[in-house]
Amino acid sequence: MKKLGFGLMRLPLLDKADAASVDVEQVKRMVDLFLERGFTYFDTAWMYCGFNSENTAKTALVDRYPREAYTLATKLHSGFFNSLEDRDKVFDEQREKTGVEYFDYYLLHGISESSYGKYEEFDCFNWLREKKSQGLVKHIGFSFHDNAELLDKILTAHPDMEFVQLQINYLDWESPWIQSRKCYETAVKHGVPVIVMEPVKGGTLASVPQRVDKLFKDYDPEMSVPSWAVRFAASLDNVMMVLSGMSNVEQLMDNVSYMEDFKPFGEQEKELVRKAADMINEATAVPCTGCSYCTDGCPAKIAIPQYFSLYNEDMREAEDKGWTANQTNYKQLAGKFGKAGDCIGCGQCESICPQHLPIIKHLQDVSAHYDR
Repeated sequence: MKKLGFGLMRLPLLDKADAASVDVEQVKRMVDLFLERGFTYFDTAWMYCGFNSENTAKTALVDRYPREAYTLATKLHSGFFNSLEDRDKVFDEQREKTGVEYFDYYLLHGISESSYGKYEEFDCFNWLREKKSQGLVKHIGFSFHDNAELLDKILTAHPDMEFVQLQINYLDWESPWIQSRKCYETAVKHGVPVIVMEPVKGGTLASVPQRVDKLFKDYDPEMSVPSWAVRFAASLDNVMMVLSGMSNVEQLMDNVSYMEDFKPFGEQEKELVRKAADMINEATAVPCTGCSYCTDGCPAKIAIPQYFSLYNEDMREAEDKGWTANQTNYKQLAGKFGKAGDCIGCGQCESICPQHLPIIKHLQDVSAHYDR
């Protein structure tokens, strides 16, 4: 397989306020272009796109192409089962939603310190092995959001896991929270192939500070800004696939243009992204990837990732600029969702955040900036 995978998490929407309103016709066109260029890997999950991603995979991909033409991955998340029977209920509904007889790759979703115990309690690793022995899954593994020490513990306990999906990008490579490098090196130590998620960090590495943009353009004016992020991840040994959540045709065509005949980074390019990471870290107030895990179940119905995105943009503006369009954008969102200041501090968002962000504190900062 070519190293670029189509992440079906940030699909184009007909209504930006409705995560389930997928623009299926645009997705069909994107799927067609992706397959025409020789790429075959598609990654979805139970709750992506307001629980509509797997249905979209059926409509745009499965119903329109022979089974051997594509590779499909999906996942079991710990938030959606509370019994042994629930695991099969979700799995069977996923087969129905996607329309496939089997999944090429199946993952236990987003393992962290808070969820690992539940996966063990409900014997999910053996459950995965059973699905593989039954021919319902071809390859078994898990996605992971925690530290390298826990990853080492899991891979030691379950040496038959065939791959691990890790958050790897040049901004998080040396992060003490995400530990991209340390987790990657742990997978290498265990001889487990890596699938990369969040190579562009939810769009953060597609829209970089001006001086970072200049750094890249001075080196190669033909390469797009996000291409540096995807190619960084794909250049790592032991990486078998890099997932990119593509939201429109233009993003897809950019990605396939440089991944169709992929050339790994040289030393000079590695040094450039190290410099870029330092510059971006200086300018990012809230390192949110926009995954939206935090919004499901929020009692105040706060549009957390959207607010963080607006806040980050404003924090990059000159201090003396005054009013920005994001103040209007915030008010429009707050008309549909709870304001940042409506947070009651329950902490459910922080318990599920893959980035381990102090969301409550950040919402207070957002509220101080906009709720005036």
